[in-house]
Amino acid sequence: METTVPSLKRTCLALLAAVLLIGAIPGSAQAYANAFFPTQNSGNRGADVLAIQYLLQHNGQSVTADGVFGATTVTAAKAFQTAKGLGSDGIVGPQTWGALVPTIRLGDNNAAVKALQVELNAKRRLGLAVDGVFSTAVRDAVVAFQSHAGIGADGIVGPITWRNLSWHYDYPDFTANLCDQDPDGNGTAANWAAAAAVAQLEAATRSFASTNQGKVGYGDAGFEHGGDIPGHASHDNGMDIDIWPIRTDNAQCTAGRITWESATYDRAATRQLVQAVRAAAPGHVKFIWFNDPTLINEGLTANWPAHDNHLHIRYCEKVHPNSTYVC
Repeated sequence: METTVPSLKRTCLALLAAVLLIGAIPGSAQAYANAFFPTQNSGNRGADVLAIQYLLQHNGQSVTADGVFGATTVTAAKAFQTAKGLGSDGIVGPQTWGALVPTIRLGDNNAAVKALQVELNAKRRLGLAVDGVFSTAVRDAVVAFQSHAGIGADGIVGPITWRNLSWHYDYPDFTANLCDQDPDGNGTAANWAAAAAVAQLEAATRSFASTNQGKVGYGDAGFEHGGDIPGHASHDNGMDIDIWPIRTDNAQCTAGRITWESATYDRAATRQLVQAVRAAAPGHVKFIWFNDPTLINEGLTANWPAHDNHLHIRYCEKVHPNSTYVC
């Protein structure tokens, strides 16, 4: 099973070994040395979950494609794993991803193409119709991604393209009650994050919108392909996102950032925001660093130096090559 401790260790070691091996082969058709299939399970949301649901449909499983990894998706994943002789735990890790993804190309018409269209739309900021038709427009988008990724640009989607596309970071939808903030001068280039992290935050901020307490300031998350980001000791794995505390005047997107000690700090509203973040990603929030002692005492946030004026959300998964991001 993908979630047992010995198997979890083997999976992580296998991921690391594969990454190192691929990176060591001269001329290997591997875009990003750190690319891997992102483990998704109950509580996750986003483009990767939606793609998994379409891939499960393609493999004969009955599941609604809604982008939320709920009970029916767990059941469908377990049934697929059983059919393939995999550990039946309902967690879509690297082995299950590998069994799910087919090779598809121009002229195909099936649910796997819908999964591809979902991933291209999210990871390449496109507007392809999610209709399951592998048209010339889809082929062109695949070739463009393959060229972008530095892999063989033949327009055919096999395991290497699937792995790099599913790993590629997502860009937030700022209509989800978010406003773009740039305190560290990294610009919009630093807005990217893992698909699950982005979608889980969007779900939280959409929920927070119902309180009518203003938009949520979105600070740095990461670069499009990860890596070191100026002004941060982390934010290089797509699983960390900074957001702003809420102000009593609800002007967190126009009047500047505050600390938890500021006169205009709204603790009650910030508490609601933190609760929304946790509710939107059950089992997938490792920490929220923010130094308000009241919220810390309530078990909602944790103390970390230099986190008086922003909330640092660290998301996590059941399997991740970096143990820092393992739930």
